[in-house]
Amino acid sequence: MRALVVEDNTQAAEQISHALTEHGFAVDQCHDGEEAWFIGDTEEYDIAILDIGLPKRDGLSVLSDWRRNGNKMPVIILTARDTWRERVTGLRAGADDYLIKPFEMEELLARVEALVRRSNGHASSVLSAGSLQLDTATQRATLAGTHLDLNALEYRLLAYLMNRQNQVVSKATLTEHLYQMDFEHNSNVIEVLVNRVRKKLGTTHIQTRRGQGYLLNADE
Repeated sequence: MRALVVEDNTQAAEQISHALTEHGFAVDQCHDGEEAWFIGDTEEYDIAILDIGLPKRDGLSVLSDWRRNGNKMPVIILTARDTWRERVTGLRAGADDYLIKPFEMEELLARVEALVRRSNGHASSVLSAGSLQLDTATQRATLAGTHLDLNALEYRLLAYLMNRQNQVVSKATLTEHLYQMDFEHNSNVIEVLVNRVRKKLGTTHIQTRRGQGYLLNADE
């Protein structure tokens, strides 16, 4: 899973990015509205954390243009201005949620979890595929009740596929959603990662569709 953090305060951006990384996300940062508009419009993200008060271009105009161009990624607006008019304006511009500064990081993470979950059609933080379960709140995966030892990248892969059960996901899409923007990788990096996760799950949970990509079978 991949997140975009747009915040002109670099210390705050680092704190949010660190928390999201610890919570299983690959995170990109930007610090002004012009860069935010371009990155959000050209890269694939599962969620964006967007500050309103940005240099060069304000966050609401960035969000409005994202939505105008058909970008449907969930967006949480951050602002220091606690007025109901500001919240209404943000929601009407296309925000999915709103958080007032200062905020507790645990609350931000809970809101991120909820938005990503709902955007993929899941009601619970616990995703299930037969005997396989993944708790996105605790980042704990189990197979038939036994804990699976996954590193951060393996967890992101499993979480992405479990959010899209019975959907074929291409290698290109996985690359876009599992790695940061500046990550350099070779052509078989996804195959190697999938094979590592397969060894831990067994061979039947993640199926390969030749020429198309990978599918996590919800019935296994």
